[in-house]
Amino acid sequence: MKLEIVQKGNKVLETPTKLISEKEISSTDLQTLILDMHETLASSNNGVALAAPQVEANKRVFVISPNVFDMEEYHDLEIQTVLINPKIIWQSKDNKRMEEGCLSIPGVTGFVKRSTRATVEATDENGHVFEIEGKGLLAQIFQHEIDHLDGILFDSKATDLKGNE
Repeated sequence: MKLEIVQKGNKVLETPTKLISEKEISSTDLQTLILDMHETLASSNNGVALAAPQVEANKRVFVISPNVFDMEEYHDLEIQTVLINPKIIWQSKDNKRMEEGCLSIPGVTGFVKRSTRATVEATDENGHVFEIEGKGLLAQIFQHEIDHLDGILFDSKATDLKGNE
C-alpha cells in the first residue's frame, strides 16, 4: 500500500528513531511497513531512498530503490535494498559537496558536505547482518537516510538552498 510521505514540520521527522529488536524484524507489522515503503518509493518521481520517519513510522529502517544498483559503478555489489538498524562503521576522510533533495521537502535542493565513501553495517529484512560499502551516490544515500533516522533533515546541513523555502 502506498503511504503518505510526511513533510517538513511534522515532528516525526525531527525525532530520533528507535532500534528494531531481532524479534520485531520478522513481525508482520515491520514486513508490511517495508513492503509499503518500497511501493511508496517506487511511486515517487525522484526518490532514491526512503526512511521510515518519512512515512510517520518511528523505526530505524530505510529502503533504497533497486534502480540505484542498476548504475554501472554498483554492478559488483550485492543488492541490499532494506537496511534495518543501520550504522556507519567507516567513512572516508575525503568529502565532497553533493547536491541533495528530499521527498519530505519537495522542490528544495542544496549542497551538503558528505564523505565520498562509507561502509554501513545493517540487518536485512530476513534478520541477516551485513556490511556494504558505498561510494558516490550510495555513500550519500547512507548518510542522508541515517540522518533521517537520527531526526536530521538535509536542509539543516545544506548550503546554497534553492526552491520553495
